[in-house]
Amino acid sequence: MAAFLAKRLGYYAVLLLAAVCLSYLLASLALDPRAYYEGRQPPLSPRSVDHHLTALGVNDHEPLLTRFGQWAGRAVRGDLGRTIDGTSVGAEFGRRIGVSLRLLLLGTVLGTVIGVLAGAWTAVRQYRLSDRLVTLASFVLLSTPVFLLAVLLKIGAIWFNQKTGTEAIQFTGEKSPGVDSGFWTVLKDRSVHLLLPTVSIALGTIASYSRYQRSTMLDVLGSDYLRTAQAKGLTRSTALLKHGLRTALIPMSTYFSYGFLALFTGATFTETIFGWHGMGEWFVASVGKNDVNSVVAVNVFAAVMVLLSGFLADLLHAALDPRIRNA
Repeated sequence: MAAFLAKRLGYYAVLLLAAVCLSYLLASLALDPRAYYEGRQPPLSPRSVDHHLTALGVNDHEPLLTRFGQWAGRAVRGDLGRTIDGTSVGAEFGRRIGVSLRLLLLGTVLGTVIGVLAGAWTAVRQYRLSDRLVTLASFVLLSTPVFLLAVLLKIGAIWFNQKTGTEAIQFTGEKSPGVDSGFWTVLKDRSVHLLLPTVSIALGTIASYSRYQRSTMLDVLGSDYLRTAQAKGLTRSTALLKHGLRTALIPMSTYFSYGFLALFTGATFTETIFGWHGMGEWFVASVGKNDVNSVVAVNVFAAVMVLLSGFLADLLHAALDPRIRNA
């Protein structure tokens, strides 16, 4: 087991190096930070533009390998450079990742747990009315674009607030302006703002996980080891929970890992519609500004998340499958 994990870590290290190189190469070739400064009003002199680009380490008059070497040297020391607006990329990264964590964590956990339980439950009740209703709801949610679902939730919140004459549901931003003191006051305000984004993320997660879990659970319902467990005295529900569900979770382990990554780096629509300034919104804004250093930081972060997800999938697979754990 230890040798297997060590080999995987070495493999991931090589992939990370390749991802870092490609991220910087593609961002430098695709983006034009010079155009950002040349388009300013009043216009800057060519010398001033070169000065700004050199300070950021993105002057296209310098060789690409030279720029990459300078960036890599700083990155090894923990310095990711500065954004095109002059702020620290590292500081902005830390702020944005905190926002994304608050936005995604609760919705992802709720969606995963409810989706797995719903999938297992509908598999046991295959072709009954409850199975058909959950299946219908899942397909409707899966066929609804993320941005449309978020907009519909936002419209529903506006309607509810108008009908009740209150602002019980907040749907814009991470917090209300001026609410910064008092633990319970801040917690209540943040929770109200988190409600709709959490529901939006959880609904999509429940729909996808329930379909996958139903499929994997159906594969094990007729297995010999479940009948053997029941023959030894276990009730059907105990046998399903102790042996069936655990076995059905093995092929889901990879999906759990990469599913969270996809949410973390791909919640752009949710962040934009609900006014949360997280990683996805930062990436879109950085591309629009031709901000090379910020785009590289987000891409490298995404690469690290992919590799961590792969390693986590290996660990989950080993924890759930004793054949791998004892190999």
